[in-house]
Amino acid sequence: MNHPAMSIRIQAACSELIWVVRLNLMWLVFTLAGGVVLGIGPATVAAYTLARRHARNESFQAWVEFWAAYRREFVRGSLLVLPPAVLAVVLVGNYLYFSVLGQDAGALRVTTFVALLALAAVGAYVGPLYTHYELPLWAYIPKASLLALTRPASTVLLMFALWAIVYATSQLPVLAPLVSIGAWISVNTWLCLRFFEENEARLHSEGNP
Repeated sequence: MNHPAMSIRIQAACSELIWVVRLNLMWLVFTLAGGVVLGIGPATVAAYTLARRHARNESFQAWVEFWAAYRREFVRGSLLVLPPAVLAVVLVGNYLYFSVLGQDAGALRVTTFVALLALAAVGAYVGPLYTHYELPLWAYIPKASLLALTRPASTVLLMFALWAIVYATSQLPVLAPLVSIGAWISVNTWLCLRFFEENEARLHSEGNP
């Protein structure tokens, strides 16, 4: 066994775990600082901004840069995140309500679950898209929807990663406030950056600018 190589891998894993916990903590602090409703949008965009920089191996002061991104994206971040967040809350509420009704609401429960799954698939692309490409604000949801439909393998991989994180934190509830959001944003960003690079390389090979 190559002990130095193993030691490096362990150090890298610990470093990533610490980063995920820090990102999760920053997201929680700034979401709560905005009273949740006004804080979740800019906090989420700021978290994705830093996750992208971390994935590109940039060096930065996390709390300072998070605060800067939070202030800069306060309005646009809210406009981007709040509508799908509200829709998600409504769908989850409906799903739980239909579940209580039992078999009489089986079709409605399934329909609501499919809608939730579609929202998650589209939403998985929105944050990385926003921090990676400059588009009109209204264009991110249609672009994310197009990616979710035209890249089924990538979308399935993102949904599997989301399910894995949700399952792990549900089995160990103590992890939820420590790593859940930070883990998802980090993994989501890392995967999407590679999907974007593959897509750009494919377009370039086809002669598109």
